[in-house]
Amino acid sequence: MDTSDLRKGLKIMVNDQPCVVVENQFVKPGKGQAFSRVKLKSLSTGTSFERTYKSGEKLDPADVETRTLQFIYPDGTDFVFMDAQTGEQIHVNGDKVGDDARWMSDGMNVDVTVFKGVAIGVELPAHVVLQIVESEPGIKGDTASGATKPAKLSTGATVNVPLFVKEGEWVKVDTREGTYLERVNRG
Repeated sequence: MDTSDLRKGLKIMVNDQPCVVVENQFVKPGKGQAFSRVKLKSLSTGTSFERTYKSGEKLDPADVETRTLQFIYPDGTDFVFMDAQTGEQIHVNGDKVGDDARWMSDGMNVDVTVFKGVAIGVELPAHVVLQIVESEPGIKGDTASGATKPAKLSTGATVNVPLFVKEGEWVKVDTREGTYLERVNRG
């Protein structure tokens, strides 16, 4: 690959570490050679950094594999995922899952990035549907526009929901923002 292949989401090797392109800006100065200013994020550590590549410079594609696996259970600080086709189980270190663990429920499919046989990252779906297990009842007559109340979900996470949403109902949550999107009818 060379710099003309650079685009958001591309995975490349930088200093023997897999990275993903977060931003790419092509710069063609009036004088001199064109170059690309690239913002990268390390898939192993999660740190972001910038790099400049001269036009035509060669790049190594990242030797990573993204597999859709099913979350089956937490194991101490780790999480265990299973390949539905092969039955193979993969343990993922808790720090690779991070705060996203609050949205994971049994049987959920997630994308796991594997580098040299080791899971280095987990990407959840943009939206998940979870059940409310604990929430105060809405106050009758309280119809304030946009008023919300906290609700505890089946995974243990808490999200603010509109007053009309009741305990036991299912809601769609945005995993990137951690916000309520809508009620879901599961019946």
